[in-house]
Amino acid sequence: MKKTSAAISAAILFAALSITGLNAQDYVAPPVTISSEKVKMDGKLFYSHVVVERQTLYSISKAYGVSIDEIYSVNPSLKETGLKKNAIILIPVKDDTPSVQERKAAKEEKKAAKDSRKRNRKNQKDYFIHTVKWYEDLDMISGKYGVPVDVIMEVNSLEGRKLKNRQQLRIPTNPESYKDLKADAGDSSRTDTSRTSVPLPPSPATYQFPTAGEVDAILMLPFDAQGETPSQISMDFYCGVLLAARDLGKEGINIDLSVYDTYGDMLPVTAERLDESDFVIGPPDMRGLSGLMDKCPEDTYVISPLDTRTAPLTSTHSNFIQVPTSHMAQYEDLLTWITEDRQPSDSTIIIYEKGHKDLQMESEFKKLIGKTGLKHSSFSYSILEGRDILDSLCTGMTLEGVNRVLVASESEAFVNDVVRNLNLLIHNKYDIVLYGPSKIRSYETIDIANLHNANLHSSLPYYIDYDDPKVRDFLLKYRALYNAEPSQMAFQGYDIMYYFGKMCSQYGEGWADKLSAQKQAMLMSDFIFEKTGRGYSRDTVRRVIYGKDYSVTLVEK
Repeated sequence: MKKTSAAISAAILFAALSITGLNAQDYVAPPVTISSEKVKMDGKLFYSHVVVERQTLYSISKAYGVSIDEIYSVNPSLKETGLKKNAIILIPVKDDTPSVQERKAAKEEKKAAKDSRKRNRKNQKDYFIHTVKWYEDLDMISGKYGVPVDVIMEVNSLEGRKLKNRQQLRIPTNPESYKDLKADAGDSSRTDTSRTSVPLPPSPATYQFPTAGEVDAILMLPFDAQGETPSQISMDFYCGVLLAARDLGKEGINIDLSVYDTYGDMLPVTAERLDESDFVIGPPDMRGLSGLMDKCPEDTYVISPLDTRTAPLTSTHSNFIQVPTSHMAQYEDLLTWITEDRQPSDSTIIIYEKGHKDLQMESEFKKLIGKTGLKHSSFSYSILEGRDILDSLCTGMTLEGVNRVLVASESEAFVNDVVRNLNLLIHNKYDIVLYGPSKIRSYETIDIANLHNANLHSSLPYYIDYDDPKVRDFLLKYRALYNAEPSQMAFQGYDIMYYFGKMCSQYGEGWADKLSAQKQAMLMSDFIFEKTGRGYSRDTVRRVIYGKDYSVTLVEK
């Protein structure tokens, strides 16, 4: 799929799609490229435009900045014949078309803004931001980064050791250099009273960022547009992106969108084009993103839209943003949830699968439990023992309070067996609440009635609340324009394009520094990002409860 013209916004492509009346899964939006050929007739200048299949008068008129009536006035036969593939039509050249000098000035202004952002990043390399979790103290943070507590306190001007949840701390990347700087400052203060303190890096909260008039975005997905069956997943995601761009356009935010087909691990984009862009969405997998990061300039942000396995790229790239929430973030929230709900008379049991092969996950999970300090008992068994473990499992339970059970496994067969056993215990009058990650809801072998009976509490990276007015509005617009039902990919495409487009427009060149400032509720998930390594990642989840009355309720955190 070729790059769209710089004069075409995604909203225009979207409008063209709606006029054709094709389904979202079948449609590949044709770009409209402004012709370089001009002709002069009766002293007036016109573009000579060759019509491409599926282009519409609406999309052509918007690309050239003229009205449909103006096109009809110089091409009267169009009213009778309509547009035809390979037909040549004349488009009036508008007097207010940006001149070469104006376009050059705009480009230089954008380059100057990017250069400024590069300088800001260079200054920030001396430290990075840590967002405090509810269970962390200064000693834990000090041990995590290998930076002494007194240095962290001095850099952040802390008067005491008490921290707040989600408080942001600046952590020196090189504490030894910081100590040397402090020593030098101390020596100098003996002879120069004007230098009495160690210079600290500026807080991101004090920055003043100019807003962006236009957002330049790139979308890279494996469409397989030349194949017999283009990727439905990519097309659904693309349709969500286009709808978001249209909505942003209605808010006065112009999205200049370029779309590339990365099918077959292709990266059909130059470093120069990447340098012109504010952010890139995709490619969706580790291989594509790794290749893109190797050629992408540091001041163009790359957004990973779908794959949790791309998270390690945040450790090495300051311009990498990880949208999918990790499995450990889900478990962390489940542990937090249990801690919030637990009463003195309750019992907490964590069930493991004996002989579990994913030792790394088990190790990370146990470290997480250690950090939270949750009082619990552990129970493990193999699926072959499943029919004979009820008596052993009961020894850790109580009949006087709630038994809060967390399943630390993502093996469908094992989780199914745990749910079956818990339902037998519920029948025996034990009050049980089951806690589990998002995957538990997708297992086809588990009877949904058993999840409701066990009062499942689940932390989900994505959840669509169809009672939300914003979701209902999205559904109406999507159905009307595409004549199709939106998939989860369409919701995800909309959320990502709308959120990052809005952030970039609102905060201009420093938009990425605002990613951790405030949580934003989108259609399918909540967006707020933390500094992770050098890049950014999201760890927000949505909590849902399966009621015994077969209801599924979204819980406010």
